[in-house]
Amino acid sequence: MQLNKKRISNLLLVLFLGILFFTPIGFPIKVFVNKLISFSPTIRSKEQQNKLVNYDWQLQSSNGIKLNLSSVKGKVVFINTWATWCPPCVAEMPSIQELYSLYNEEVVFLSIAQDNSNRVNAYMKENNFTFPVYYQVSKIPKELDFNKIPTSFILDKEGNIVVEKTGAADWNSNKTKEILNKLVQ
Repeated sequence: MQLNKKRISNLLLVLFLGILFFTPIGFPIKVFVNKLISFSPTIRSKEQQNKLVNYDWQLQSSNGIKLNLSSVKGKVVFINTWATWCPPCVAEMPSIQELYSLYNEEVVFLSIAQDNSNRVNAYMKENNFTFPVYYQVSKIPKELDFNKIPTSFILDKEGNIVVEKTGAADWNSNKTKEILNKLVQ
């Protein structure tokens, strides 16, 4: 079998895809690609906004602090669901940290991990992320139910879901800041 340019390029492509999908080396590449394609989330029109009816959602932090979503009713809330093994989740984490650093006094941040708490704690420490992380204790309200991660929501003070975004986003964008600035007034 003679190796010509086409076969060599096909072999290199197969090798690259194999590395990307089947080795740990591929994870940072997937994270980088997700960062490149992350855009600002968009606000839903009033007609598209669902209203959170049931605020009864029990959460618990890795150090045992319990929180019920009902305790933040009447506040602007940012909810993000994620895991350490999820490239789009990892890609958006730095922008969430930046947003948290700017708005943690005015917006309630609920980062809901779908992962092992030891792994999450190590990841948070390794990356110097300071936003609070919680785990689900009870069933999620149906309006916030998700089937993919990352999925994020921004609730206004009345409980309207003004942003719902599945996939990586640039949360520290000017567009997101404009949305939050309007909501916290």
